[in-house]
Amino acid sequence: MLGAFLVTFLVTRAITIAIHTGRGPFRNASVGGVHVHHQVYGIFLLLVSGTVELTYRPGPPWLQVIAVLFGIGAALTLDEFALWLHLDDVYWSAEGRRSVDAVLIALVIGFLLLLGANPVNGESGQGAAVVAVTITVDLLCAMIAIVKGRTLLGVIGVFIPVLAWVAAARLARPGSPWARRMYRPGSRRLARSLRRFPPGRRTRWDRLVDRFATPRMLSGPPQS
Repeated sequence: MLGAFLVTFLVTRAITIAIHTGRGPFRNASVGGVHVHHQVYGIFLLLVSGTVELTYRPGPPWLQVIAVLFGIGAALTLDEFALWLHLDDVYWSAEGRRSVDAVLIALVIGFLLLLGANPVNGESGQGAAVVAVTITVDLLCAMIAIVKGRTLLGVIGVFIPVLAWVAAARLARPGSPWARRMYRPGSRRLARSLRRFPPGRRTRWDRLVDRFATPRMLSGPPQS
């Protein structure tokens, strides 16, 4: 599933960049004059593969086939996450970067699961209550980290609690919901946040997103 997800995302980005720059034989798909986004195919693949798995619960090799179809569908759907978040065609706009964020975070979660990380593993009996409290605190810290604009650390922190605790205790990014709500104009916290994250500052994550959110792979004038 994870392999199909990664390959589909890379191929899809390459094709959409080719279409955007007017290179190659690829063109936008349309039915009756209506542009059909590739998330539509992804949604159908998710519905079909999920229904088949839940209804028939097949064994190998069909289980692997379903996993591949589910990975393909998830990649096609998440690659246009920004579109179904904003209900608008923002694929190549600043808002469209959220699609790449969603795909990369999904890949991180997939790799953590592949490595055996499981945030809900626990013991029965008395130990179950301790595990439940720990998971609750971890999820709360992860949510705070995400609201503070530290999305990646918050998501990974679900699986590695110490990262969620550290991210929740650190400064919020200036434009995050936490900063807008908790950092009053002129406060020392807001000033520290602005010094830590000045306008135009590019993090490693931002530069990684740029590789997929900006049509640089192929040269040529953008097509309207």
